[in-house]
Amino acid sequence: MPAAMGAWHRWMAAATVMVTAGALGSLGAGTTAASDLMEWDRAQCATRPAPPATSVPPPITSGSDVWSFVSAPKLHPMRVTVATRQRGTAPGDVFVAPYNLTQPVGQTGALMLEDSGDPVWFRPLPVANLENGDFRVQTYHNPRTGVTQPVLTFWQGTIAIPPYYTDLPGGAPEPGGCYYIYDDHYRLLRTVFARHGFYPDFHEFLLTRRGTALFIASKPVPMDLTPYGGPKNGAIEDSEVQEVDLATGRLVFSWDILDHVNPADSEVSASSASSSGGVWDAYHVNSIDEGPDGQLLISARNLWAVYDVARQTGDIRWQLGGKRSDFSFGPNADFYWQHHARFRPGNRISMFDDGCCDQPDGTPEQQSHGLILNLDFLNHRATAVRTYYHAPGLYAASQGDTQALTNGDEFVGWGQESYYSEYRGAGNTEGDGSKNLLYDAMMPGSDISYRAFRHKWVGKPWYPPSAAARGGSGGQSTVYASWNGSTQTRAWQVLAGPDARSLSVVVDHADRTGFETAVTTDNPGPYFQVRALNAKGEVIGTSHVVTRSG
Repeated sequence: MPAAMGAWHRWMAAATVMVTAGALGSLGAGTTAASDLMEWDRAQCATRPAPPATSVPPPITSGSDVWSFVSAPKLHPMRVTVATRQRGTAPGDVFVAPYNLTQPVGQTGALMLEDSGDPVWFRPLPVANLENGDFRVQTYHNPRTGVTQPVLTFWQGTIAIPPYYTDLPGGAPEPGGCYYIYDDHYRLLRTVFARHGFYPDFHEFLLTRRGTALFIASKPVPMDLTPYGGPKNGAIEDSEVQEVDLATGRLVFSWDILDHVNPADSEVSASSASSSGGVWDAYHVNSIDEGPDGQLLISARNLWAVYDVARQTGDIRWQLGGKRSDFSFGPNADFYWQHHARFRPGNRISMFDDGCCDQPDGTPEQQSHGLILNLDFLNHRATAVRTYYHAPGLYAASQGDTQALTNGDEFVGWGQESYYSEYRGAGNTEGDGSKNLLYDAMMPGSDISYRAFRHKWVGKPWYPPSAAARGGSGGQSTVYASWNGSTQTRAWQVLAGPDARSLSVVVDHADRTGFETAVTTDNPGPYFQVRALNAKGEVIGTSHVVTRSG
């Protein structure tokens, strides 16, 4: 067994004992296997990273590139630079999950932002070795009750990033990760884990109308790699598409790429396993989408290929790209190392074409861009109908997405490049990346986000607003108010008094000015409280009473 495989099994055994013991404490002995699975999924998971050789340096939590708040002193999200902000963007906020390959600028975690760059909601992670991925809004369907509700979903765990983790291929999920589903009050509804001995992969977590979740699950499978030019006692990083019923926790569907695609088709040499614990990342499955007839669109980055898979049989109906493509390509339609393949109306699909890097000999490198293709099934020809380039041109070595927005625009997350952008649907061409650009923002330092999305979201936190008060010159007081995740707060009321039980309104209406609003009053307090007001002037939340300092 390769060293990486031995470490993987030891970690998985320890993680399973730790989580199961905590989850089953309220159930008692003799719990059935099925309910064990259900209760395991409800447990908090991925709260500590997989054991690394070294730790990622702690995040930078001060300075001009980081937010700091008086009323929320534990929150230090990154501060983005908004370079372009024009009228006509689609409604909604921006959803990213920042992390850093060297040292994070700001805490890592799930971050919701206004177009101004101000945070809306931030859920920081305790250590920089943990990451969130694929943070977005989805719809949770309960087929038993017929109730649907908007939810937040994301992956949480550890990604193999050299030099901190070298036991798996770079970008692979370490064992111990899981998926989270939060409701609009920011309460945890469910956590979801993989089956068949696989572990959840951060690349995709997709909720369906059937009350299930489709996701990618990964694990290294021992294999003699000498026929492919790799080590004899090696392993291949296998990927399986899994579907789990969210009500019961049962696996209802699975599709394993190793059963259907020859790893010899990979664009990554098996000799690369020597730098990743003997594990060859031949496939690197990184997205799933479900079509109108239930068919699956599966992207395999390291094959340069997208597959249409018949759900009923598991057969590959057609392959786009790679060494066995069923389609030829028109000008600007070919792609390399692609991400986020999605069905579009008609015979179109979209993706993020990374276009680079580490190309095999003779393969031209191209600028990363959003790409929409039309598939002509009669002539087996793929043509580019829309492209979305950045100015200046970017070369993303990994990650990225292209999202269709409700108004016809396209939102592009640039993956390993620290940008996210919105374009009018007509797009642009290489060398003309400013054309139809409506919005462009850059993350600080070398912070990146696997994907970036724009979504409409109404957040109604179950917890109260936060407040702090500071003394100033001339007997004035400055009261700081914030409510992490509230999208309905439009203004603040400030109450003050000589003791906690004798408070009265001293500022009736102060417009919200961002994540945190500072309100000045001549009242010395020293006890203060804030109330959040909605657009109608109604009180929707009240903070705890705080005492002025300074």
